[in-house]
Amino acid sequence: MNLLRRKPATESPSSLRRVLSLVDLTAMGVAAVIGAGIFSTIGEAAAMAGPSVVVVFVIAAFVAGLSALSYAEMASSVPLAGSAYTYAYVVFGEVVAWLVGWMLVLEYAIGNIAVALSWSGYFQALLHSWGLGLPPYLVTDPVTLWQQAQAYLTTRDPALASAYQAWQAAPRIASIPLVLNLPALLIVAAVTALAYVGIQESRAANNFMVALKIGAVLLVIGIGAFFVDPTRWQAFMPHGFSGMMRGVGAVFFAYIGFDALSTTAEEARNPRRDLPLAMILSLVLCTLLYVALALVLTGLAPYQELAVTDPLAYVFTRLPLSESLRKLLIGVIAVSAVVAMTSVLLVFQLGQPRIWYTMSRDGLLPPALAKVHPRFRTPHLATLLTGVVVALPLFFSSLHVVVDLTSMGTLMAFAIVSLGVAYLHHAPPPGYNPRFRVPKVPGRWLFLGLTLSGIGWAATLDPEGFRSLFDFSRGGSLWRYRVFLALVMGMGYFIVRYNLSLLPMLGALSALYLIIELDTENWLRLGIWTAVGLALYFGYGYWHSKLRAGQVRNADSGERQEENAPSS
Repeated sequence: MNLLRRKPATESPSSLRRVLSLVDLTAMGVAAVIGAGIFSTIGEAAAMAGPSVVVVFVIAAFVAGLSALSYAEMASSVPLAGSAYTYAYVVFGEVVAWLVGWMLVLEYAIGNIAVALSWSGYFQALLHSWGLGLPPYLVTDPVTLWQQAQAYLTTRDPALASAYQAWQAAPRIASIPLVLNLPALLIVAAVTALAYVGIQESRAANNFMVALKIGAVLLVIGIGAFFVDPTRWQAFMPHGFSGMMRGVGAVFFAYIGFDALSTTAEEARNPRRDLPLAMILSLVLCTLLYVALALVLTGLAPYQELAVTDPLAYVFTRLPLSESLRKLLIGVIAVSAVVAMTSVLLVFQLGQPRIWYTMSRDGLLPPALAKVHPRFRTPHLATLLTGVVVALPLFFSSLHVVVDLTSMGTLMAFAIVSLGVAYLHHAPPPGYNPRFRVPKVPGRWLFLGLTLSGIGWAATLDPEGFRSLFDFSRGGSLWRYRVFLALVMGMGYFIVRYNLSLLPMLGALSALYLIIELDTENWLRLGIWTAVGLALYFGYGYWHSKLRAGQVRNADSGERQEENAPSS
């Protein structure tokens, strides 16, 4: 197929074990999507949007679905591991693919640092609910604890006294205090070991965890439905349309894990058929669960009270249940939250090694990362490296800042995949016939209509804010929206001129808008991250990929000479 710009892999994709069925892939999608979002973020979104949080989840699902459709089309036409990196390679070539792969490191390896820390927090809460606990110096990183201890010595703030006492009480090795986030390190080690020994074992564990957390969510919905007060839904949009739309940003990132499925393409039994279906099924299933749970939660308690870390457990404290039943239900929810975060960690810890594995086959990373374990049939060295990359930073920092940075990397990948599909619709190469295709909606007039409607709506709802966009004497965060407006105009030019397919272009613009909404500091960090990635590419990847390409051409030339040689 002429679409594939990829250089042939030095190792056959069949070296990985094809064991994942449609059910397994869908479970992996659900595992990646239903994590902290359904156990905590849903409460924050409900406090912002009130009962209209159900609409928020539908809007967020639609926006994520635009990118998911593009992923599904690419997965059905390029059934190789590597996710957005592979898709960017086949459409845009090596440099863009490297940048996308570098962004995916943010989503998977770096993002898992935040997931591990979040898991540690849930696990500590579970221990506390059982009357147990770990010493403070075993549940935090040394940098944070040292800073808090120094702040106590300076301010004598009573709130920091426990941190100072923990720093003093920590055991010492050669006068160095032993401070570490032990739960986070242990779960990273356990999940890395599971990913190392095989996709089959990981599949079984993931399916079990997904069944458990879906069961917990259905339990909350089933019991809570009997106590819902419909009058709580009467003030459906208490903070207006803008309040509802603020909730979209809060919940969108609950949906972004579906792309982890595409990293397992070479371990799926029928990737061209099953990957697109699994992506769509997992998004639909998760959206239905989110909407049903949001309706129940806002019907059980005033929406203002749901902005707590554990809204599912909180609503049961308001129900007329026996104390023993209430404790049992809260315990089930606490265990399910820990299981939910474990399954997210597992899916992402499976995804990153397979991206590095694919990049290594292309010569962009050291060849050792493309090695497959002879027994387990997993990219074992890439898996171990992922475990190290996630575990080491846990010793030094809480790294809360990586959450937004991770989102930026993911959204950049979404935008590039969507643009790739729009390009393929406009100029399909010979033989391009994917099993699944994003519906091709001519964008010329529809995009003009949508843009003019959006401008009119913005000018009507917030005339002062709209005028300030064109008052360049005003700075602040307005420059981000001006950048997005320029992007809309630039991309609109190509949509109108070439009548590009509307849905993938809307997917790209949606992802870019959500990037614009993130703080300016994250743009600076992303710029630094990109600069480091480009330095690595031109320092290593570019030269080694060219060397590998020459080796492949020589091997192909030798094979053709053997085929054309006269038989003796």
